[in-house]
Amino acid sequence: MLEYLSSESPLNHVIEEVNNFIWGWNWHSVIVVLGLCGIYFTIRTRFVQFRMIPEMFKLLVESAPKGGHKHQVSSFQAFAVSVATRVGTGNLAGVAGAIAVGGPGAVFWMWMIALIGAATAFVESTLAQLYKRRNGMSFIGGPAYYIFHGLHKKWMACIFAVLMTLTFGLSYNSIQSNTIAGAMQSAFNLDPMIVGVVLTLLTLVIVFGGIHRIAKVSSVLVPVMAIGYFMLALVVIVMNYDKIPVVLEMIVENAFGVYQVAGGMVGIAMREGVKRGLFSNEAGEGSAPNVAATAAVSHPVKQGLIQSLGVFTDTILVCSCTAFIILLSGVYHPGCEGGIVLTQEALQSQIGVSGKVFVAIAILFFAFSSIIGNYYYGEANIMFMTRNRSVLFVYRIFSGGVMVMLGVLGSFELVWNMGEVFMALITLCNLISILMLGKYAFKLLEDYRRQKREGNKSPQFNRSLLPQLKDDLDAWE
Repeated sequence: MLEYLSSESPLNHVIEEVNNFIWGWNWHSVIVVLGLCGIYFTIRTRFVQFRMIPEMFKLLVESAPKGGHKHQVSSFQAFAVSVATRVGTGNLAGVAGAIAVGGPGAVFWMWMIALIGAATAFVESTLAQLYKRRNGMSFIGGPAYYIFHGLHKKWMACIFAVLMTLTFGLSYNSIQSNTIAGAMQSAFNLDPMIVGVVLTLLTLVIVFGGIHRIAKVSSVLVPVMAIGYFMLALVVIVMNYDKIPVVLEMIVENAFGVYQVAGGMVGIAMREGVKRGLFSNEAGEGSAPNVAATAAVSHPVKQGLIQSLGVFTDTILVCSCTAFIILLSGVYHPGCEGGIVLTQEALQSQIGVSGKVFVAIAILFFAFSSIIGNYYYGEANIMFMTRNRSVLFVYRIFSGGVMVMLGVLGSFELVWNMGEVFMALITLCNLISILMLGKYAFKLLEDYRRQKREGNKSPQFNRSLLPQLKDDLDAWE
């Protein structure tokens, strides 16, 4: 079976051709759609992702765990799960891959797609809250739900649900486990098969506990690992503070430089930056709304703002840490090997062998939290299509078991090619739907800001604000 999972297998060649079709000559179409949507949402929300940053932090602090209802997911926990899926392989291996292929200029385009993508993230998560449904004593929702209940297009909702399940619950989990196995083999010389077995068992234990167990694990892992990685990156930056202007100049020059234009590298840098940036922060991809909908909040805009902050946390903070570690270390050169190995070599050159070990441990926590979060995205969409417990059981086995193990055994090229194909398809499907429903997110934002101006410290949403939707808003009084 292993020959079918190698980089030279016929399966990989077929997937690579499809991937090249979407992201090759046609890559500019995906970027244009992403960029125009981000700019449109930024203007229509009057730059919400910048104007309301203080409010984002205020809401996040207020929603931090304080006990609460054990059957409900708090706003902070929903944020933690979404950041857990965002902060993973894309931040350590993905950034390294983007730099290796597209050069330092790819970092600039990652920043750009995050800055405008944060507005897109606000809109899609606000819509997820608006159209969420009751699920026992908690909630469930996401793009499949707002497509069905908002656009009343069941066929489109089902297509999205299938794509989401294939992308996150299956394909992306293979990417995460593949990166974990590679890092563990590089740092500790561990057999990938052993890593796969342990990883599979741990994943199955957690995913069979449902969203509440996933939320609790993520709310602990995410803050610890993000702060730890940020502090280490800060140490490297301080050690090389004199090189920072040179690195920044390198990033900008490679993004717009004359030599890069002549050699076609601007296009490659833009493609790789957007592609890896989207895989990392997921803005517009339709993933974070699945967990944003589970939060118990008094107004949809609250979770929209918090999820927008998640994009900044992922790309502007964590991805930048990896980029500066690699570029400050001096190990990068055109044609160098990408992936997690480049990140490990960069950190090892700065703090010794312990750097490679730290990256291995960091990617274990980053990617493992992504695996369990990705699983939930698939579960939410499985439950949209059917509530049959047998189907859910089979999905849990495949997502938490089979695909995790296949990712460990498969080649780096195979799992990434497969993930990138699904990523483009699911993003285009979601963007179409939020463009059509965005007017409701804009109206909700106006209502939220009006209540804040009137002195209401915690705005409340009443579905009478949108009387035309009264029959579609199951979760709101």
